[in-house]
Amino acid sequence: MAPIKQFQVTFDCADPDRVARFWCEVLGYVVPPPPEGYASWGEFDSSLPPERQGSAFACVDPSGVGPRLFFQRVPEGKVVKNRVHLDVRVGAGLVGEERLAALEAECERLVALGAVRVRLLAADGFDESCIVMEDIEGNEFCLD
Repeated sequence: MAPIKQFQVTFDCADPDRVARFWCEVLGYVVPPPPEGYASWGEFDSSLPPERQGSAFACVDPSGVGPRLFFQRVPEGKVVKNRVHLDVRVGAGLVGEERLAALEAECERLVALGAVRVRLLAADGFDESCIVMEDIEGNEFCLD
């Protein structure tokens, strides 16, 4: 079996452009260039049938290392906990108060972008602290 070389993470959401731009800010991702022949994503979007306009958006890691994030409009809203979520690794390698300070600083930055702090999961002797959060449409993620 051939190994998988690339993958993308897909988010169902109500407003793909808005959610994608939020995650660009969270992760330092960028919006890729529009398709060939279009000066902007707005121009490309305008070329689609009305029912497809605003239905999808994507962002990418500018270094090319991280997965592409794809955001697609769906008619239903979020009703239960995510089965898959992103862990934003801001405290990797840090422990104790130093880790908690890094998590709190990033939490403050993300709340200013529209994220919601849900709860702190304090270090318990086995796992280090992390902060559970929600993005601008209520999708859970962790600051880890």
